[in-house]
Amino acid sequence: MKTQIDHLVVVAQTLEQGVKWCETKLGITPGPGGEHAQFGTHNRLFKIANPTHPLAYLEIIAIDPNAKRPANAPQARWFDMDDAALQAAVAIEPRLVNFVAQTDDIQAGRIALKKQGIEPGLAVHASRHSRRGVLQWQLTVREDGQRLFNGTLPSLIQWGKPDAAEPLRLHPRNTLPRSGVTLQSLSVSNPSPEKLQPALEAIGLTGLTVTPGPAQLIAVLNTPKGLVELSSLGV
Repeated sequence: MKTQIDHLVVVAQTLEQGVKWCETKLGITPGPGGEHAQFGTHNRLFKIANPTHPLAYLEIIAIDPNAKRPANAPQARWFDMDDAALQAAVAIEPRLVNFVAQTDDIQAGRIALKKQGIEPGLAVHASRHSRRGVLQWQLTVREDGQRLFNGTLPSLIQWGKPDAAEPLRLHPRNTLPRSGVTLQSLSVSNPSPEKLQPALEAIGLTGLTVTPGPAQLIAVLNTPKGLVELSSLGV
């Protein structure tokens, strides 16, 4: 199982708020994204890849007030987006809440986490339209929508259909232009490093060392405004 950082997730109260925040905080306007009908959300994206993290991009995501979710839609939205505390926090300012790790075998990743006593949720099939075709992927989402370890253990994503010959052909890294922003570093702290560190290793995500402390993600980005730190601030 090969695993690497795929993208960072920033939740905004509205997509308009997220775009303004990005322009003010990072000095760029995010690129286009799309809608996710089954979760009633929409997003904007921009590339933050570097040689160490060649797939990396940042997703600004918000609840879509105009979305009409299908009758069989999951009850809870992904990334804890229905959580009252998270929504109160992002009403003040968009917040880094999670990161997503790309794997070539999402079912093996789910099994590895279950062996650690962690329930990652099902591998939910999702899709959205892009300028180059329909993007398809599977993402681990719990029925309650909760993030793992308060967002410090990534959701898992496998791009393309399960039998796709070129699963990364339509990956956002291939459609997003250079943004002028790159991921300098990502650090993780958690009050249970003795549980989180083995979980990261179980899914094959190397290079991240968990430090003891409050549940926290800190991403340092190199931007047109210099180095900018994004923090989950325990939400």
